[in-house]
Amino acid sequence: MKYDFDRIENKWQQKWEEAGIFKASDEDHSKPKFYSLVEFPYPSGAGMHVGHIKAYSGLEVVSRKRRMQGYNVLFPIGFDAFGLPTENYAIKTNTHPREVTDRNIEKFTSQLKRVGFSFDWSRVIDTTEENYYKWTQWIFRKMFDKGLVFRATTLVNYCPHCKVVLSNEDSQGGKCDICHSDIIQKSKDVWYLRITEYADKLLEGLEKVDYLPNVKLQQENWIGRSEGAFVDFALTNCDEKLRIYTTRCDTMFGVTFMVIAPEHPVIEKYRDKISNIAELDAYKEECAKKTEFERTQLVKDKTGVRIDGIAAINPANGKEIPVYISDYVMMGYGTGAIMAVPAHDERDYEFAKKFGIDIIEVIKGGDISKEAYTGDGEMVNSGFLNGIATKKEAIEKMLEFLRENGLGEKGVQYKMKDWAFNRQRYWGEPIPIIHCEHCGMVGVPYEDLPLKLPNVENFEPGEGGESPLAKIESFVNCTCPKCGAPAKRETDTMPQWAGSSWYFLRYIDPKNDNEFASQESLKYWLPVDWYNGGMEHVTRHMIYSRFWHRFLYDIGEVPVDEPYAKRTAQGLILGPDGDKMSKSKGNVVDPNDVVDEYGADVLRVYILFMGDYASAAPWSENSVKGCKRFLDRVAGLSDIAKGSGSTPKLENSIHKTIKKVTEDIEDMKFNTAIAAMMSLLNEIYDYGTLTTDELKQFIGILCPFAPHICEEMWESLGGKGFLSAAKWPEYDEEKTKDNEIEIAVQICGKLKGTIMVTPETTQAEAIALAKADERIASLLEGKNIVKEIYIPGKIVNIVAK
Repeated sequence: MKYDFDRIENKWQQKWEEAGIFKASDEDHSKPKFYSLVEFPYPSGAGMHVGHIKAYSGLEVVSRKRRMQGYNVLFPIGFDAFGLPTENYAIKTNTHPREVTDRNIEKFTSQLKRVGFSFDWSRVIDTTEENYYKWTQWIFRKMFDKGLVFRATTLVNYCPHCKVVLSNEDSQGGKCDICHSDIIQKSKDVWYLRITEYADKLLEGLEKVDYLPNVKLQQENWIGRSEGAFVDFALTNCDEKLRIYTTRCDTMFGVTFMVIAPEHPVIEKYRDKISNIAELDAYKEECAKKTEFERTQLVKDKTGVRIDGIAAINPANGKEIPVYISDYVMMGYGTGAIMAVPAHDERDYEFAKKFGIDIIEVIKGGDISKEAYTGDGEMVNSGFLNGIATKKEAIEKMLEFLRENGLGEKGVQYKMKDWAFNRQRYWGEPIPIIHCEHCGMVGVPYEDLPLKLPNVENFEPGEGGESPLAKIESFVNCTCPKCGAPAKRETDTMPQWAGSSWYFLRYIDPKNDNEFASQESLKYWLPVDWYNGGMEHVTRHMIYSRFWHRFLYDIGEVPVDEPYAKRTAQGLILGPDGDKMSKSKGNVVDPNDVVDEYGADVLRVYILFMGDYASAAPWSENSVKGCKRFLDRVAGLSDIAKGSGSTPKLENSIHKTIKKVTEDIEDMKFNTAIAAMMSLLNEIYDYGTLTTDELKQFIGILCPFAPHICEEMWESLGGKGFLSAAKWPEYDEEKTKDNEIEIAVQICGKLKGTIMVTPETTQAEAIALAKADERIASLLEGKNIVKEIYIPGKIVNIVAK
């Protein structure tokens, strides 16, 4: 058979769509279910790249295999389409974001279908559609009702280019996640979600799921739970205490100064007691110009100002210690105050050296005249802790002291902060809150959802970070749903993460107008059995979505507490030069070009053959051509297949290959599964023929990888219906065992040769075979055989003198 990919692929894509064979059944719940989920794409104007193909190909193969194994498979796709890139492009080209989004989604859909992905296209969602974001707003309203939404004035990360407030997660390294411009600090009213209230639940949930170890570790580090102590330091010259959090309360006898944030309220409260208040004000003003990233860098010059007029009392020894303000302490982190132990902390050591502060050793083991000692050791200069050799015992004893004297208590803190949840842009979900002078903040009534985005011509952000919605009086002005007085709508919109925090639930029942999904459907499909995506999303997106899901579980809206039973990740596809693909480097590979030249099946096979699925691998045109030759040879099997039943010479290899492909798919070892099929193909051509039954088995296991050519061959062999819906080939375990195996022959325990035996070979036969080998015979010549040992299937050992 000639492999005419252009004709074959169009033909079968059309047939699959007409027959709807990839639609998950909502009625027939007699089958076992399998819900496989890939991260839905952001539909950019550039279209799909080969990285998208790899991201979806892993679970594409698994999903096709599951269908053939008799599962009711839900393998959906949708589009995460709100966000800054679309809006920025819309502003640049003077095109409405709705129009840009629709055009991009159409392009992505065409590309995905052209590759032959077996998505259930009847369930496509778009986060920008009103019937979708109605439920995004509904969940937000529920969180608001339960006290998980609050508003606060704070210093925020602000991107002057995008004119938008960014969370810490979206501005790592002091750069905007969208445009990569430097961010600045700005005082602003910000909406927050209290994700910190779910920190322990999110950590506990990780114990119940099957995530890659690195995925779990990254989430644990992101949440950053630490156990320590809250300690109160009394201040002199005023009736005030500074509360700090420390994980090393055992070192408190070594505290020689304190540092508080320049914005700490104690400064404003006791301005009249501070003799150098002008100096503090000037320093605070300079700090306001720095980003959070700049302020908290470890490797930078230490700056600060000592507060004159107020000092602190070390609660461990009663000594008076100075208090400084410094930019590296932030009000948004911990309590806005820290205790400093310069002998045993590198940053405190540098600060103490610069400002001439005492450095007191409390842990023996280093040379504090040269550097801070951060290791463990015996406690010294520490009063009742002296002589204690273990950190654990010293911490417990200090905690007991603090508790008994009312100076502090054991506590827990988290690195993760509450989630900044608003944008001052047009293209996002409107926040369903109304501001009333009499009633305060009031939620938009549930029956009035969705609160729709007004259709406007001017959607550019306002100056100073004001939302463009604030300029639309017909949107802003409204009536308070509680008291009926004139009120104003919230004009900020939600961040792009909102729609992706629950999309996997909407796939389950995407056309339901009465609820985000029916309870019956949720009980059947949840949890997601297998979720695959990029490592870059295992913290923000996955933690956010797990938080939303756990909240919905707590209020009884979903039947399981964790959304994803399993999570895996794919590696990057690098350019042919081994570098990350980028337009500026000119090393981007367009999947359309590959499909045009070689066909979708070649693209699919190559993407999964290029290396370990979880690792990065460079694109190789020669290997693409090799995959094309492989599929050409597969097509040629139709010309040499004849008869039925099995071929004795091929039977063992066929059953071994079916077993390997079956297992490798589950382990995401797609490259070795394809390699096994290539080896079997070579063996078949070496033999010269195979039966039609064997050919059906071969194309059955190849079908998830190269479905178009396999469907065509199935049809030509007289197969009934679609191969994609046929039964997955089964192997006989007995027939996977090698008929002959190679075992070692030793003389006096040293390897001297090998022989071929079968599982049925007796000891006498094995010894005879060994002695018949020319090399073994020559080595035994003239010697007395003392003992003959045979371990079936492993070794022959002849002891001779």
